[in-house]
This record gives sequence, C-alpha cells and structure tokens, in this order.
Amino acid sequence: MRDLAPIIIFTYNRPQHTRQMLQALENAELAQDSEVFIFSDGAKNAQAIEQVNKVRAIIAEPWNFKKITICERERNIGLAQNVITGVTEVINQYGKVIVLEDDLKIAKVGLRYFNDALDAYEEEEKVMEISGYMYPVKDSNKLPESFFFRVANSWGWATWARAWNKYNTDIDTLIADFDNEKIKRFSIDHTENFWKQVQEYKAGKINSWAIRWYLTLFNHNGLALYPRQSMIQNMGTDGSGTHSDADTAYHVELATQPVSYFPKEIEENKEAYEAIKYFYKHRKGSLWARAIRFAKKQWNKK
Repeated sequence: MRDLAPIIIFTYNRPQHTRQMLQALENAELAQDSEVFIFSDGAKNAQAIEQVNKVRAIIAEPWNFKKITICERERNIGLAQNVITGVTEVINQYGKVIVLEDDLKIAKVGLRYFNDALDAYEEEEKVMEISGYMYPVKDSNKLPESFFFRVANSWGWATWARAWNKYNTDIDTLIADFDNEKIKRFSIDHTENFWKQVQEYKAGKINSWAIRWYLTLFNHNGLALYPRQSMIQNMGTDGSGTHSDADTAYHVELATQPVSYFPKEIEENKEAYEAIKYFYKHRKGSLWARAIRFAKKQWNKK
C-alpha cells in the first residue's frame, strides 16, 4: 500500500468555499485513500459565530476520505497560528503533509502530483516545498511539466518534516543579514511585494506565516517545485478572504493531466524565473484595470 501524505485543511468562516473545496478534494484521485485533518478556527466575534458554525456543520458531513480528524478551536487563534501549530502537529506524526485552505480548489490529478513529488524529492535537502499553484504566465507551454522556483507559495502546498523543522518564525533573525542585493533577489528584482510584506509584518500590520516560510526557504537556498499547469485554483480572490482582495489576475485553468516529468537537476529554472517575473511585473494591468479592482475592493468592504 502506498504511503500517501495526510491532507491538512484550514477553515474559518466561509461555508460556501469550504463545501466547494471539499467537493473538489473528494473528487480527486487518491482522495479515498488519504487521511484528512481539518482545523476549524474559532469565531473572532459574535458576528462570526453563525458562519463558523455553518462551516463546522459542513466539515462534519460524511465526506469520502480514508479518515477525517477534526480539530475545532475553542477561540480564534488566527490563520498564522492555526497553520503553524496544525502543520507542526501533523508533520511530526507523519513526516510529510499536503496543506490546503478553505478557498482552494484542487485539480482531479492534484493529489497524485503532490504525492509523486513528495516521493521524488524526499531525500533532496534543497527541495523544501511542493507548490500546487502556478501563475497564469505567458507562453506557459514553453516551460517543462514541472520546475524549480525560489518562492514558497501558500496556495496549496506540501512539504516534509526535514524542511518544516527549519521553519523560523522570528522575523528579526530571518532578515538580520539582508542587504539591498538580498532584498532584490528576495523580491524577484523588485517585481513582487515580498519585502513590503516583511515590513508590514514587522510593523504589526499583517500576521503572515507564509512570508516567514518563504524567508526560511530563501535563507537556506531552498527551492519549491511548481507544475507548469496549476493544480490549484484560488476561489478566495473574490475578495471574501481575510487576507485577499477581489482580483482576477491569478485565475487559472486547472490541470487535467498528471505530471510525468520531475527535474533531476535541483536548480532554479531560468525560463520559469523570467516568465514569473514578467507576470509579477505586469499582473496589475492598465490604470483602468487597477481602478476597476479598487472599486470592487471597496464594494466588498461594504
């Protein structure tokens, strides 16, 4: 019997997204043979109680997985702490994990991709994450079926205990020796706002586990494996998420074919780096497109 990675799901207060996520996961290959752990965060306030209870009713339904373990937090601990403690708890027991959040829709071949990649790179110290999401880059057909890139992606991912054990949550230690050259490399030649996220975390404006995870990979010269065609669709870019705004720039078509090629050379793919950098630089589009997104963002706040 194949040693499949357990799947961890983090939920909060979005019942519609949670149901869609679980339906897609249930339909994925290998789902019926996989163990699932669901961590349901508690309500932040009285207004959130009803939605949290709806989510908990959904996750309690008889979903068709090998086994489901549900942890309902008594109070709201926030996404960052929920992820860090949840992943640590499960990975210490199983040695590897696949991680999803309530707004992520997985491709039918997504679990096969994660498990194949986890098996392929289990002993490769430099490979620290398997990313399920892939950006809708220009001319993606010119890229290999899978490739390495430096950025840790939080939209559906997998890792091993050997990598997660290196995770450092202390931001000051993580950026202690950052100079202008490191900041440039970290932010992909200043095309993405990763360094801004670091500054916002330090200022207490955001509480991101993901930027600290990427910093951990970066400081260890680690790499993440990406698929050419995304295994994950983020439904949360409709503006309903805690840390997301309405945005169609990240919309993708889910993969329908399994990945058969995994690179043997453990190094960042130059063509993929340039394609993703181009996407980062141009994803916001014209001023008109930005104005429309801003209007949607304001509308969602009402």
